[in-house]
Amino acid sequence: MGAVIRDGAGRLLLILRGHEPGMGLWSIPGGRIEPGESAEQAVVREVMEETGLAVTCGPLLGTAELPGVDGVVIEVRDYLAAPAPGAGPIRAGDDAAAVRWVSDAEAGEMQARGELTAGLLAALRSWT
Repeated sequence: MGAVIRDGAGRLLLILRGHEPGMGLWSIPGGRIEPGESAEQAVVREVMEETGLAVTCGPLLGTAELPGVDGVVIEVRDYLAAPAPGAGPIRAGDDAAAVRWVSDAEAGEMQARGELTAGLLAALRSWT
């Protein structure tokens, strides 16, 4: 599952993936749902672990199938999330090598340079 988070200026929160799949590419924060955890709880936990940002989880935006390690296909469900009131600054942690806010124009430039995970921008544009 992943989290689509925008700040008050409309910028998108991205992480630089520090591990496979997608190591070295920018994507939205997210990860696995732990046993006994709801998708909403996983969104909140993963965003905090990867970015240090407290969020509230909103509705499901869409699903996508992504290539994983050794030919495995991973089904990803992406949720809308919002920074919680009083949320502090972002910082890279856990699986994220870096974290940053980007405008839609910057995201498009990153895609043109091959810096985003495959299909990310197209999926986000089709859902929002």
